[in-house]
Amino acid sequence: MARVGGRNAAFAWVVGIACAATVGVLAFLAIPMIPASVSWLGDAAGRSSTSTPAAEATGKAASVDGVPARCADLYDEALDATLTFAPGAAGLTASSDAPMTTATQLVDALRPQVVFTCTWRADAGTVTTTLADVPTDAGPIAAAALPAAGFTCSSQGERTRCTRTDGDLTETIEAGGGRWLSTSERGWHPSDYVSRIAKRVWG
Repeated sequence: MARVGGRNAAFAWVVGIACAATVGVLAFLAIPMIPASVSWLGDAAGRSSTSTPAAEATGKAASVDGVPARCADLYDEALDATLTFAPGAAGLTASSDAPMTTATQLVDALRPQVVFTCTWRADAGTVTTTLADVPTDAGPIAAAALPAAGFTCSSQGERTRCTRTDGDLTETIEAGGGRWLSTSERGWHPSDYVSRIAKRVWG
């Protein structure tokens, strides 16, 4: 191999040996850190494997047998955005409170087993919805009992929907297939609210 002019072979050897020695020293110093690094990587992998279920738990698709299991599951994305960004909206409050309705005698008769109650508040007013389990004949019972309390009832396929309006208060009770969905809208009446949440419950 032809020698390149201007280079000093001895100097090159010295520099090469010094670099190799430096790398060796650094490698030696890094040895104590290997167990800690392995442990850190293991912890990171563990956090990664457990983060997915947590993310899924806070998503909007959770349900039990296709029925919403919590308030977040009751609203499609468009309706959720409408409620969330309404003027003065205070967000969604979830609870296990009893249905908010003036039809107290029907509630006493059917004894709805509350799955969840969702409350939205904004400048316009308040919207409260309860999903509950009821006897499978709750629809016919509601249709027979509620007209006397000022409700107008209609058939929605295999379920019954009864609605009552008194001033700025609109109440809706829907029952069928062992499910109860009641909504109280006071002052605030989001467009097509009742029909859209019913689709999430009964499909």
